[in-house]
Amino acid sequence: MNLKPIVSVMTAVYGVGIAQAQTPPPPLSAADSDPMKMGWMIGSPPPADKRIKATDMTHYSFPQIRWSFANFRQVLPTTNIGRGDGSPALLPHSERTDIDGITFTPTGGTATMTWAQALDANYTDAIVVLHKGQIIYERYFGVMSSRQPHIAMSVSKSFFGTLGAILVGEGKLDENALVSHYIPELKDSAFGDATVRQVLDMSVGVKYSENYADPDAEVWKHVRAGGVFSRPAGYDGPTSFYDFLLTLKKEGEHGQDFAYKTVNTDVLGWLIRRVSGKSVGEVLAERIWQKLGAEQDAYMVVDSNGTEFAGGGINLTTRDMARFGEMMRLGGRFNGQQIVPRTVVDEIRKGGDKAKFAKAGYTSMPGGSYNNMWWVSHNANGVFSARGVHGQTIYIDPKAEMVIARFASNPVAGNEQSNTVSYPAFQALAEHLIATL
Repeated sequence: MNLKPIVSVMTAVYGVGIAQAQTPPPPLSAADSDPMKMGWMIGSPPPADKRIKATDMTHYSFPQIRWSFANFRQVLPTTNIGRGDGSPALLPHSERTDIDGITFTPTGGTATMTWAQALDANYTDAIVVLHKGQIIYERYFGVMSSRQPHIAMSVSKSFFGTLGAILVGEGKLDENALVSHYIPELKDSAFGDATVRQVLDMSVGVKYSENYADPDAEVWKHVRAGGVFSRPAGYDGPTSFYDFLLTLKKEGEHGQDFAYKTVNTDVLGWLIRRVSGKSVGEVLAERIWQKLGAEQDAYMVVDSNGTEFAGGGINLTTRDMARFGEMMRLGGRFNGQQIVPRTVVDEIRKGGDKAKFAKAGYTSMPGGSYNNMWWVSHNANGVFSARGVHGQTIYIDPKAEMVIARFASNPVAGNEQSNTVSYPAFQALAEHLIATL
């Protein structure tokens, strides 16, 4: 297999190469990589050196991701998630001018940083902060605007984890049943003898690496099968998300450890589709999106069979992502109706097994857990969150009555590094809001 395209992307995006032969230069700053300044995809047609395509992997190279993350519909096949015919749910504005100057110290650091500096440090594309349901802070950078969707990456998982938990609560999914009970096609795969609950909490023993720095990791094979990444010449592997699931082998025992693996959410998507008789996008639209009072349609990346990428394919606007977070903060009630049962939200917030989570080594969330595809902090404020690579976040702080929705295009995929800035910044804002009530 020709690894050159993948290796070049890994070097550009993550600062690593296969041989780790030399330290690459630091990536361009947020200001210098601004997609408007770079001139990506401007012109009729754009100059050859300013075009971004999936076929040559420029859509997932830095700094091109600063444009493509807001324009996935232009480079990959997608399907719509309609908002319906109702009026958007009101998000009143009460803009505060005292936020940019809030200071905090990043985890492990000694020098203070301001909130405004943190936005640049994490390559923020868009951010909306709600306090008691009002927009108190809203900023857009590069090609983003209030009407522009952005890829949510693994924030998508929390949408479908919520839907899965709803179906469990309704008895349409039995959390103790084997996956193969619903999807016989997976009986010989790693998931054949795993339970629905183990899928929801990502404790399935499956040979699947989420190591973005390894071009041979299964996560790359996964997205190549789904067509999110281009396939090398002579490729003869699976050509859809579901076909890829069939190839996965068991490794270790189910239920022993928390192991974050995107493939679990595509299995959950298949479960949702099997018991509902509808695509996951249709279920999301009917159960949540059309009730939420979203301002804009959302959309999802799909494979060659039209199957949505449940593990990371939702694209939506920042305000609409904030609406979803606010609905969860309010116990599932929003836009004048109970959208998600209160019992489901309470179950999510209760969290999962802390001991299993601790083994995974997420230093940015000591004492945390993972449950129904949500990250649960168990801190004094009761924070729980959805997060995706490159800085995508829904951060919900019930005590501060605060929701933060952020899109970003950080050159580093994994969030542990950026969380050393993000989490202290979010906590500082929460403390500021509580102190100034």
